[in-house]
Amino acid sequence: MSTVRNQRGWVGLIVLLIALVIVGVLSQKLLRQMGLFSGDDATTRAAGPRGPGPTSAVPIDPTGATPARRNAIERAKGLESSLQQQSQDMGQRIDAQTK
Repeated sequence: MSTVRNQRGWVGLIVLLIALVIVGVLSQKLLRQMGLFSGDDATTRAAGPRGPGPTSAVPIDPTGATPARRNAIERAKGLESSLQQQSQDMGQRIDAQTK
């Protein structure tokens, strides 16, 4: 009778190991579908070499100048003033409705 009690722990352990294997296989399939797991698939081998491509000189685009810092500050001030105006308008509407 004591051997049956001792073996119940082993059965539970085997069931847990089987469940772990099932979860591992399912998660591996899911990661492969999402492209996060790099296995020995033919698609990864056929994709080509990884790493930076051939380097060459990139022409400078004079029209792609970054905006000056002053413009960003002016835009932020304009946004701040419009938010303050909107909050004042909202406050006046709330006051008018409560009267």
